[in-house]
Amino acid sequence: MLNTVTTTDRVTAQRTAAPPVRIPEDWLAVVLGATVLALILFGAAPALPGLRWSDGASAARLFAPEVLGGWVAAGVGVGILAAVGLALEGGDVGRFTRGYPIVFALAWLSLALAGHTAPAAWGIEYVIFALALGLLVSHAGGVSPSIRAAARSELFIKTGLVIMGATILFADVLQAGALGIVQAIGVVIVVWYAAFWLAKRFRVDEELAVMLSTAVSICGVSAAIAACGAIQGDRRKLSYVTALVLVVAVPMIVLMPWIVRLLGIPDVVAGAWMGGTLDTTPSVVAAGALVSDTTMKIGTIVKFSQNVLIGVAALILSIWWAMRHGGRRDRAPGASVIWQRFPKFVLGFLAASLVFSFLLGPELVARTKDAVGSVRTIWFALAFVSIGLETRLGNLVSLDEGRPLGAFLLAQAFNVAWTLLLAWLIFGGMLFRSPVL
Repeated sequence: MLNTVTTTDRVTAQRTAAPPVRIPEDWLAVVLGATVLALILFGAAPALPGLRWSDGASAARLFAPEVLGGWVAAGVGVGILAAVGLALEGGDVGRFTRGYPIVFALAWLSLALAGHTAPAAWGIEYVIFALALGLLVSHAGGVSPSIRAAARSELFIKTGLVIMGATILFADVLQAGALGIVQAIGVVIVVWYAAFWLAKRFRVDEELAVMLSTAVSICGVSAAIAACGAIQGDRRKLSYVTALVLVVAVPMIVLMPWIVRLLGIPDVVAGAWMGGTLDTTPSVVAAGALVSDTTMKIGTIVKFSQNVLIGVAALILSIWWAMRHGGRRDRAPGASVIWQRFPKFVLGFLAASLVFSFLLGPELVARTKDAVGSVRTIWFALAFVSIGLETRLGNLVSLDEGRPLGAFLLAQAFNVAWTLLLAWLIFGGMLFRSPVL
């Protein structure tokens, strides 16, 4: 009888025991990003050696102990943080730790390839190489269960975005100038609605339409990821948008300077045009440098102004999406639904920006800038390799009979035309005095 009671009590206790607490991925990204930034501020994560090379002799330097050792140590540190985070999320840590070295090796290789002087001169970044290497392994059938478990694209990119917040300083935003912000707002609002309208005309589902529109109108991959988090979208659709953005970006880097010279577009207007249409700052710098130093500087200013709108766009999207899908059609959802759908990693992004802008001294911010950039790059490289591992290139054309591809290309064409018009009006001296740099 005593044994029966004991067994019954044990079963009852097991049934009533509280389930293990698991941290949602968005909050986990905030915790991991804050941990990385704290380690950098306390000097535990120094800036990493550069990976620039041009020939066999300089390539050999990449494998010197003082260079390779620093990157491997940083990779191990990131892997430990990610594994701890995965455990808190309730994931399979064993499989992750077996597959992570392969994912990190591909990420490092993408950084090393992008470090060659030839692709660097053309603005072909590690993002392109990371996606390409991931796609190569994916299409070669090399994605084992362990590698698939380690390809945590959303966790990597969200953590990277939190860290990226430390590089978006309000002083830099003010320095970017009012004209860049005016153009950025005009591009984002008009292009987003035009792209969304086109996507709906092409019968693209609403989740994918939001990601496509945000990617085209703001700054490509990072904006699409923020949009995906804001609407709690399907990661497979995010992988599709990411691949589209990166594939289309490469020819634009080459074609836009050629069009500038062909049409005789003024350098200032050309810079504003490139900054509003190319998806990343390095690609803007590379394309602008092919025209002139002024084009490069103006393009960077405009791109920076546009990047600042990522957090604002995510906030607006989360509220709009919750109101559209969070409740019955005849009643708007309450604050709890909006909060539930809001991407919490955006709060980490904004908090990092505020802390590094107002709470830390300028000397400390300047001293840690390179280290923040290095670690952020590792998280992003891991994310883009993971996206490649998760993506099938044939889906770019075959998905929904190619309708999303058609919508994206038309939206990008509209973006190019509309941004050129805005650049001419705002930076060409028609509405305001043309800036002189």
